[in-house]
Amino acid sequence: MTLRADLHVTRGAFRLDLPLTVEPGEVVALLGPNGAGKTTALRALAGLLPVTSGDIRLDDAVWDRPPELFVPPENRAVGVVFQDYLLFNHLSALENVAFGPRARGLDRASARARARTWLDRVGLADHAGKRPRALSGGQAQRVALARALVTEPGLLLLDEPLAALDASNRLHVRSSLARHLAEYPGRTLLVTHDPLDAMVLADRIVIVEHGQVVQEGPPAEVARRPRTDYVAHLVGLNLYRGVASGTGVRLDDGGSFTVAEPATGAVHIAFSPTAVSLHRDVPEGSPRNAWPVTVADIEQHAHTVRVRLDGDPPVLADVTPAVIAELGLSPGARVWATVKATEAAVYPA
Repeated sequence: MTLRADLHVTRGAFRLDLPLTVEPGEVVALLGPNGAGKTTALRALAGLLPVTSGDIRLDDAVWDRPPELFVPPENRAVGVVFQDYLLFNHLSALENVAFGPRARGLDRASARARARTWLDRVGLADHAGKRPRALSGGQAQRVALARALVTEPGLLLLDEPLAALDASNRLHVRSSLARHLAEYPGRTLLVTHDPLDAMVLADRIVIVEHGQVVQEGPPAEVARRPRTDYVAHLVGLNLYRGVASGTGVRLDDGGSFTVAEPATGAVHIAFSPTAVSLHRDVPEGSPRNAWPVTVADIEQHAHTVRVRLDGDPPVLADVTPAVIAELGLSPGARVWATVKATEAAVYPA
């Protein structure tokens, strides 16, 4: 069964227009900035917010089709893991997981047996008697996941499932979550603003800005060919738009670029900040793009230094601390930026 949703939700001045499909066994990440409509979409799918128009259906089962049909949350085959998990503080981990089966009419003993099985599957069999306040963030996340999956839902909704974890726990829990999602036969929608969560966990990424889909595709394709400044920022690439004629591209916001692959018409150009070299004077040697820039900002990034440079075009460069010292870089310093034509990807806009 495929989830097919045509979500149209109007709330004040905001409008969400989101066509969405999720196949069995597929993990789709809904990625976008704050206010893009991600949470609105999740609430509509969960039945917490009716759509203004359109419909939501899981194969032949229609969940929402205004004005004649609306299936309430408790009657939808949906499991939800909320950002703050929303575990019942007065119940043990076991009773939290058993709550769903009990609410659906299963007797106490059978519900607890099913809950124990799921706690064992997420590696928390020894923590069954603990209440949420006695669990770590990672353990609470796994209890919430078990509670969502114990009823065998057709659709699993994950609302920023790793956002409440500190950095030391995120790597381990992300790996554990990826394993459980790979074993889940239903459809998963992951709502997040973290590109790493999306890249690691999802089979397909849907980028939403201002309530509209701006890009969609496999993680590697989205990372390699961003189509908006927001996506380029997420994946850490320089991105420009322009008009190509052969190997020359006139950029929309000023400046020009030479690329290795001939193209025609409106294009995007993308390249990594690591592809940018900085020089005190105009460089000589192999053919490359070179233009004067002014240092606007310098920021430490792990073992490299990111330099934001103003020019035609402006550009981000990742360099070593040794380059900073050698060129005497500081805000206001003027240098030359270069990028080899072979380092720049060009694709239709």
